[in-house]
Amino acid sequence: MKKKFSTIPFSGTAEQEAKLMEVIAEHKDDPGAVMPVLQKAQDIYGYLPIEVQAKIAEGLNVPMEEVYGVSTFYSQFSLTPKGEYTISVCLGTACYVKGSGDIFNKLSERLGIGSEECTPDGKFSLTACRCIGACGLAPVLTINEEVYGRLTVDDVDDILAKYN
Repeated sequence: MKKKFSTIPFSGTAEQEAKLMEVIAEHKDDPGAVMPVLQKAQDIYGYLPIEVQAKIAEGLNVPMEEVYGVSTFYSQFSLTPKGEYTISVCLGTACYVKGSGDIFNKLSERLGIGSEECTPDGKFSLTACRCIGACGLAPVLTINEEVYGRLTVDDVDDILAKYN
């Protein structure tokens, strides 16, 4: 799946930038520093906007293409911010055959966002996962740490209403 950039403008703080610059300074002379710096940068910002990637490339004196390549190759990295409530719909086999694809589509329609996107107000982000290990409850979704199982498309509005 191709990663998307955020349509929400980047708004990092001076404190976050200071932490990032400290991390870059710690790893400046380390070979292979891109990966650990990206991991720490994502911890600081919650995601890896292009502005942060550019600071990392410049600070480590590596090509932007290398930083971007690592950040888009590994699934642990996100190029888009996460919402206050992260909705993850299981699209693993057990859930999918019981309708999780339709549930995902309904959530996407209701929230006005696609996979790996965040609502403009920063409240919800939507993602798909392959299995959360609750196949007996299929189809399943999680919102942050809360699990919802044995769902139908008709459950989507009631679930979202709990978070509004």
